[in-house]
Amino acid sequence: MNIIDELEWRGAINQQTDAEGLRKLTSEKSISLYCGVDPTGDSMHIGHLIPFMMLKRFQMAGHRPVILIGGATGTIGDPSGRTSERTLQTMDQVQKNVDALTAQMKKLFLNEGDTGLRMVNNYDWTKDLTILDFLRDFGKNFSVNTMLAKDIVASRLDSGISFTEFSYQILQSIDFLHLFKHEDVQLQIGGADQWGNITAGLDLIRKKEGSEAKAFGLTIPLMLKADGTKFGKTAGGAIWLDPKKTTPFEFFQFWANQDDRDVIRYLKFFTFLTKEEIDALEVKVQTEPHKREAQRVLAEEMTKFVHGEEALAQAKKITEALFSGDIKALTADEIEQGFKEMPTFQASKESKNIVDWLVDLGIEPSKRQAREDITNGAIALNGDKVTDLDMVVTTENSFDGRFIIVRKGKKNYNLVKLGE
Repeated sequence: MNIIDELEWRGAINQQTDAEGLRKLTSEKSISLYCGVDPTGDSMHIGHLIPFMMLKRFQMAGHRPVILIGGATGTIGDPSGRTSERTLQTMDQVQKNVDALTAQMKKLFLNEGDTGLRMVNNYDWTKDLTILDFLRDFGKNFSVNTMLAKDIVASRLDSGISFTEFSYQILQSIDFLHLFKHEDVQLQIGGADQWGNITAGLDLIRKKEGSEAKAFGLTIPLMLKADGTKFGKTAGGAIWLDPKKTTPFEFFQFWANQDDRDVIRYLKFFTFLTKEEIDALEVKVQTEPHKREAQRVLAEEMTKFVHGEEALAQAKKITEALFSGDIKALTADEIEQGFKEMPTFQASKESKNIVDWLVDLGIEPSKRQAREDITNGAIALNGDKVTDLDMVVTTENSFDGRFIIVRKGKKNYNLVKLGE
């Protein structure tokens, strides 16, 4: 099927500037298209992935994607989707973020031996642009009335917007014009909040290159969960692609815990499974929801895509160990991942009687309660029940001298970190 047909089936199109023209163009030839991300942080989160997954689909359909890292626009700040001004970052911090995001993008989208993907940085063509050139060559092509009417600006007029952020749409328009002229880019895609910036770029291209210039814009729908809340956020914050910020186990669990009402939509958006495979999973959601097979497949596909096969295997191993209660086969690093959000206590490596140890940590409120729980078999260290009141806890009871897992009852896990 045509790439546009596939995106429509996946529910991945929000707005298009010329739907018929784009369908015709992509049917006739392989096109170049781009999507950009600003280096506002040193890692992307899963919300950033949405338009880039569509970029990847174009690539798989034979088109030529360009990924733009906003080394220039990242110094300014996109007002889209914000109710207040961004805090400007230092140029050194922006560059560190550029390097980090570039590495992430290469890992995700640049396959070995792949020559079809290009990566660019808009700092390269803006760093030498003088203020006079900016005003004469580009500013003259923008009507303030039109700029004020854009949603991204109009929504900020009451709370206030600086000239810096007001000018952002001009910079993004310059990007589209530059890529159109020098990289043969004919399509820009982005999130729903980028519509105003994209159409501003198209206007600039037509003013500079003529009204017949074939350039197009396409946006992806805003991703909301079935309960109306924003996708990609949890009580602990954003779900990051950097494994140091969100571990592969946490990443896996995020996808595995999706609502039945959302999981098929996410499979369409985020995975490269075929229509037949997703349709089959949709039937299982309806007929065997308790098995949560669609969620399992989603978690496996996304963890493998972002973190690789080895991290997926590790995440599944931790998940199985927590489900079965048999955690002895886990490594210290896997314990650190799997129990990151559990209640955490600090203890020395000094040997101590189990009753005193539990009370001193605060896991048990009193020695009487500790003795009662041990006698009743309600306490387990690293998965092994403790019934001996005279047991002495030593580093031999730990994972690599670093952690001891205390389970109180059936599901009440506690992570004890051993210090000096």
